Amino acid sequence: MQINGDHCAFAAESAATRAMDGVRRLVRILRSSNADAQRTADLSSAQLFVLTHIAEHPNGSLSEVAARTLTTQSTASEVVARLVDRGLVSRAAAPDDRRRVALSATPFGRRALQISSPPIQSRLIASLACLPLDQQLAIADGLEAWLEIAGFDRVAPSMFFEPERAADAPAECSSQMEGYAEYEQKQSGQR
Repeated sequence: MQINGDHCAFAAESAATRAMDGVRRLVRILRSSNADAQRTADLSSAQLFVLTHIAEHPNGSLSEVAARTLTTQSTASEVVARLVDRGLVSRAAAPDDRRRVALSATPFGRRALQISSPPIQSRLIASLACLPLDQQLAIADGLEAWLEIAGFDRVAPSMFFEPERAADAPAECSSQMEGYAEYEQKQSGQR
């Protein structure tokens, strides 16, 4: 019986190590990609990702950009506003519907894309889509369960390496720490 218990403990430790190593690899890749975008085009990786989608689909709407970048319209709006402020994206009335705002990359925006590497988010999304649906769902479900048990399920997702809104940051940090304290209590009660 002891051998079986040791085997289960080893398997759990091995799974935790594999999961943490996977997270470390992702963070390293994302950090490196962000540094490359900053160095080559003075953009965050999120800005490069959004700019790429805008350039690939000229005259698209904000909701289309949000859908293509797999984020909320509010988050996409913040990134687009930064790109507009920097002269990399233009806003204009849509040619087919004057009530809709159309987004397009400016010549400066297209130049930034020419000197940059493709955004890593596109590669991650495309490679995830290559997996069978059951594996895609297992990854999504596993990440959600992991964040929930760790107490981070209430933290709003944001685009990689984009600055947080100052008003949201303190509440987010408090929520994370409260969630971690709950996790610690659960763990100590299980021992």
